[in-house]
Amino acid sequence: MKAFATKAKTVSTVAAIILCCILAVRGGTLDLTLTLQAFVQGIVEGVTEFLPISSTGHMIIVDSFFPMKDEAFAKLFEVVIQLGAILSVLVYFYKTIFPQKWNVAGFKDMIPLWSRVVVGVIPAAVIGFLLDDFIEAHLFNIVVVSVALVVWGVALVFSGKLEQRESSTAEIVKMSYGKALAVGFFQCLAMVPGTSRSAVTILGAMCLGCSRGCAAEFSFFLAIPTMFGASLLKLVKGGAHLTSPQWIALTIGFVTAFFVAWGVIAWFMDYVKKHDFKLFGWYRIVLGAILLVLFFCGVVKV
Repeated sequence: MKAFATKAKTVSTVAAIILCCILAVRGGTLDLTLTLQAFVQGIVEGVTEFLPISSTGHMIIVDSFFPMKDEAFAKLFEVVIQLGAILSVLVYFYKTIFPQKWNVAGFKDMIPLWSRVVVGVIPAAVIGFLLDDFIEAHLFNIVVVSVALVVWGVALVFSGKLEQRESSTAEIVKMSYGKALAVGFFQCLAMVPGTSRSAVTILGAMCLGCSRGCAAEFSFFLAIPTMFGASLLKLVKGGAHLTSPQWIALTIGFVTAFFVAWGVIAWFMDYVKKHDFKLFGWYRIVLGAILLVLFFCGVVKV
């Protein structure tokens, strides 16, 4: 906890300095509504990105009730706070994903891990590039999110049956490349909003004989190139000229998503050592059912 507090204080200080610089250079204006939206969405992103409950689905839900006025900025904002969540993975797992010694021998030690991650990310890289525009145009709505929440919620409730079988793979470095590729194809299912990238990769890895801990860890590592690539693709397609309040909102959202995701990762890695995923499954089912009722009652629209 001491190390976490020290790092948190350092990042908070840097964020405060950045905010002060933005205010000084850009004129010092604040949009309180936008700032509050940035803070709330940063929390939502941080909480949901690495839990098997679908961050994209929750962001669509939040946007349905509290949309940002500038659509172009809203898309850019989602990319930036996602990068904040990615950074939390790098910080939390830095001892595992970075060489202990920055020399040839150190980098060679990382090959077994990263080669499997690279193989696992290939399906999402190819299919995501080809279908990104179609998925965003046709599937980003409350109905799709609701149905996906329920369907994969049921899968998580019954995921305990997978653990009744003997796990053949307890460490990522002992995972076969064919198994890593297969998990990568499972990950592609998460392109449907409401599915959850972590849910399908964890379930997929467990179906293929990985232990719960190994499946969760591999899911986090797969997230690094997958989410970074998805964010980069959206940044290249989008782009926006930002106002001072928007710069402030981006900073607040990024920092909030980073800290919240960091804490959630630490909690989740401890949680999966002792518990199954039924809690998340029931949460998804209840949330999906409520959203469907609200949709059919006309409270929310597609």
